[in-house]
Amino acid sequence: MMTEELFREDATLLQCEATVVDQGEGGVLLDRTVCYPLGGGQAGDTGWLVAGERRWRVTDTRKSKEQPGAIVHMLDGEPPAIGAVVRVEVDAARRQAHRRFHTATHLLCALLPYPVDGCSITETYARLDFHTDEPFDKDAIQAGLDRLVAEAHPVSHRWISEDELDANPGLVRSMSVQPPRGLGRVRVLEIDGVDLQPCGGTHVSNTAEIGVLVVTKIEKKSARTRRVVLGFAEPAVGRG
Repeated sequence: MMTEELFREDATLLQCEATVVDQGEGGVLLDRTVCYPLGGGQAGDTGWLVAGERRWRVTDTRKSKEQPGAIVHMLDGEPPAIGAVVRVEVDAARRQAHRRFHTATHLLCALLPYPVDGCSITETYARLDFHTDEPFDKDAIQAGLDRLVAEAHPVSHRWISEDELDANPGLVRSMSVQPPRGLGRVRVLEIDGVDLQPCGGTHVSNTAEIGVLVVTKIEKKSARTRRVVLGFAEPAVGRG
């Protein structure tokens, strides 16, 4: 089975109706979802499944290891029955943090033209590891990020064929995560005039939506790896 991935086309969609088609792997598999599964360095969404008066906490979202193309919603408690119709609700504040940080990592890629050999995007920080022995200037990176956010570049995605990607291998910046193959097409993210590369994650629609970023740390992780860690200027949004 395949789970219809509504988040691929619209990262602002925060809920949908879905049907439970299977149980297992610590949760349930749905026919469609707005929840992004762990992958590409981005953490999986959390949220809720709702059916009438019943609510189940979605503690994580993962790609199924047993059914390629399916997405598992990890749950607290006894899962809803197969065939149950539920409303899927994404934790909106967490999703928004992921969207802002993930887009910010693309700005970093534009500022630092080195291969990426590690990535982590969470609701509290984002980090990228670059394959280089060049020293990084923290102030210059901060100034570059501030400029690209303030310039309010439109952000969009489109699909290209695998043949198009093969003809443009320079689009792939990541050494550790390769675009998924076998579907005949690859999703690419474009920040107008700034960056273009394959990416399946969730993003904001304009760099201005990222808000004020802070380069919190630059580390030399090895002889050929430099790490940049980003945070937000404002404190994390509290939730009940």
